[in-house]
Amino acid sequence: MANFEIRADDALLVVDVQNDFCTGGALAVADGEAVVPIINGLASLFSVVVLTQDWHTPGHASFASTHGRNPFETIDLAYGPQVLWPDHCVMGTPGAALHAGLVVPAAQMVLRKGFHPGVDSYSAFREADRRTPTGLAGYLRERGATRIFIAGLATDFCVSWTAQDGRAAGFEVVVVEDACRAIDLDGSLERAWQDMQDEGVVRAAASGLSVPA
Repeated sequence: MANFEIRADDALLVVDVQNDFCTGGALAVADGEAVVPIINGLASLFSVVVLTQDWHTPGHASFASTHGRNPFETIDLAYGPQVLWPDHCVMGTPGAALHAGLVVPAAQMVLRKGFHPGVDSYSAFREADRRTPTGLAGYLRERGATRIFIAGLATDFCVSWTAQDGRAAGFEVVVVEDACRAIDLDGSLERAWQDMQDEGVVRAAASGLSVPA
């Protein structure tokens, strides 16, 4: 894995480190809370830090319960295939809150995604219809960022989609592998890493990031 010195034009993007994705949550990622201390340590290296939150309406189109189906089935919605999830990260609920152990006082922005009732949003840049922007690319550009480092949950869904869309938006993208955890649904983790690699996303370890002496 590559080592990186953190520059003034780097940004840290912390994806969906929320209660529902950690132990005891509605859509828990195995060992999800393990990313918290790693991210807390990384955040101080960056002058631009953004947090994201999955933020769904009750009865969201991505919920299995909305369609009377079982979680993890796939159906076709107007914008294409959609994995159906247990109800999770419903706006304003404890499950949607950021993990209490996440201490990132330097974060300047919290971006909420997935709040349109009929469209899911894994990526922090574009919703699942692949047309609706979140505004994140413009924010990062106005802050002077050209390279983004991504950490959070889950590697094979929201992190992967965010990384690939970050590349499509013209940013250099580095995923901090040990600051992420995966769902790994039917081989989704291996596919996600391949997809990210194909788009030019680079992997790093938290220990390989430093500030210039």
